Amino acid sequence: MGIIERFQRGWNAFMNKDPTFSLRFRSNSSYSRPDRVRLTGGNERSIITSIYNRLATDASDISIVHAKLDNNGRYLETIDSGLNYCFNVEANIDQAARSFRKDLYMTMFDEGHVAIAVTNSDKDPNTHAEYDIWAMRAGTVVAWHPTWVRVKLYNDQTGNYEEVNFQKRNIAIVENPFYPVMNEPNSTLQRLKRKLVILDAIDEQAGSGKLDLIVQLPYAVKGEIKTAQAEERRHKIEEQLNDSKYGIAYIDATEKVTQLNRSVENNLMKTIEYLTNELYTQLGFTPEIMNGTADENAMTNYYSRTIEPCIAAVTEELARKYLTKAARNDKQAIKYFRDPFKLVSITALAELVDKFTRNEVMSSNEWRQIVGLKPSSDPRADELRNKNLSQSSEDIKLQNGVEKEDTNNKEGGKDTNGVRRL
Repeated sequence: MGIIERFQRGWNAFMNKDPTFSLRFRSNSSYSRPDRVRLTGGNERSIITSIYNRLATDASDISIVHAKLDNNGRYLETIDSGLNYCFNVEANIDQAARSFRKDLYMTMFDEGHVAIAVTNSDKDPNTHAEYDIWAMRAGTVVAWHPTWVRVKLYNDQTGNYEEVNFQKRNIAIVENPFYPVMNEPNSTLQRLKRKLVILDAIDEQAGSGKLDLIVQLPYAVKGEIKTAQAEERRHKIEEQLNDSKYGIAYIDATEKVTQLNRSVENNLMKTIEYLTNELYTQLGFTPEIMNGTADENAMTNYYSRTIEPCIAAVTEELARKYLTKAARNDKQAIKYFRDPFKLVSITALAELVDKFTRNEVMSSNEWRQIVGLKPSSDPRADELRNKNLSQSSEDIKLQNGVEKEDTNNKEGGKDTNGVRRL
């Protein structure tokens, strides 16, 4: 089915009859994508953005698949569906799968929630229980009602952000698992955000050329004459600073100068450092994870404590909203997979390969896929067999197509110990 035919026959979230509200964004940058996630006020100017980006980048590295399970609940195969296509190939006309996954995590961390909406499908989700998903977008809930929500999404047909109404049963809404730490009004992250905004204001003020000085004069500034004298003295000091190449001025021995912003800034930096350490602790985050020097144990703890709860929250809601009861009864599920060997060194990986093949857990070709090698054409590379053990003569005969003799029914045969029976 061609693109034009798809839009003619299919359902589009932005073409419904409910009223929509257009929200256009402008930017002064030379390159501006209107669909890009815009963080809430202040976050784009601080270290918080770096934290969001690190978390979202690591979370988006973990693949999410529409899977078929066996009777024991184990992964059997990946289902070729529209949902799987959105999360692993292309989510919409603007975003590949990884970009879409990062978009939804960035939104979830910043807003405290994310709405994962089907924007194109072959049937109207409001009137059909089953439908094929063609496109998805990540958005935010701007109004919450008993059975429906109003969601802000980017419309790739108009180039604007628009607010669209969705029935709750037809849209996945995922709350940030770390909402109390990151999104509550008085949470650690929000307190840190407010302190960083103040620090930015102080830096801007310092860069403007203002010194924020109080000059204590040797006389009381009362009355018009003394006030005029004080103003004249202030102008004299300003002229000295402006005319000085290095910003140096002199004062009388009886005068005293106090700079206001220094003590405030020092106390503020201590508070910011304290809140940053608290936030790292509560999120299972470390400076080493941020700068890429964390060891294997630290990264393993970070993925299990911080990243995987976020992925689990997304997959659980996707399965709840986009898999029918019949699909779940058919052993369909939404699963996520993280490469457990990504952080393992070459030496440790070699030891794992030996142990896994020796204990018949994985074949040689399965390991070749993990390390980025093409499968071997040798049929033995697909066998679950301990290659460190010598094969028995019976196994060799079976491999060569020779039938095993039934020695138990033949006169004069040998038992398993090689002793001739009478």
